[in-house]
Amino acid sequence: MKKYFLQLRPLERRLAVGGFVALIVVLNWWFVWPYFSDWSILRGRLDDAQKKLKLYQATVAQIPDYQAKVKTFESQGEFVAPGDQAINFTRAIQSQSSASGVAIVNTSRQLTRTNDAFFVEQIQNINVTAADEQLVDFLYKLGSGASMIRVRDLELQPDSAHQHLTANIKLVASYQKNPTAPADSKSVTAKAK
Repeated sequence: MKKYFLQLRPLERRLAVGGFVALIVVLNWWFVWPYFSDWSILRGRLDDAQKKLKLYQATVAQIPDYQAKVKTFESQGEFVAPGDQAINFTRAIQSQSSASGVAIVNTSRQLTRTNDAFFVEQIQNINVTAADEQLVDFLYKLGSGASMIRVRDLELQPDSAHQHLTANIKLVASYQKNPTAPADSKSVTAKAK
């Protein structure tokens, strides 16, 4: 190739170099230039991936904090054996209704929902009749403390004499799914011997 190029006259050399440059420009125009926009797309994807990596690393760094919080939440609330949860829920409702002066007119069958990873929910619908202050006292005291009972639905209407309120209440109690019993001193000493 070098021999052939040296045999050309200066004008022919210029034309050959010009043709070669034109061929390179056409090949660049055809194969390279359409992909220049891909560089900005690639840079954007790289920036997004780096942001996501930093976010994941920050979340992974917080795993010990999350584990400590889960242990704290698992230890909260009162311990109720799985077999006694329904009875405990009913007993809490009845004792609070009698303490607040609320008359339970009707109750429905208890439902159990176990879709949560940590809790089992006991659901109870009740119909009550009470004065304003008694109903507020009943609902407030039922939700306070370590009982983990809350009101999910509440429908209020006056009774026929317009002196009391009639309420349809859906109560939900959350109990630990796999509770760990508090360590007894007797069982600890028995294991040590």
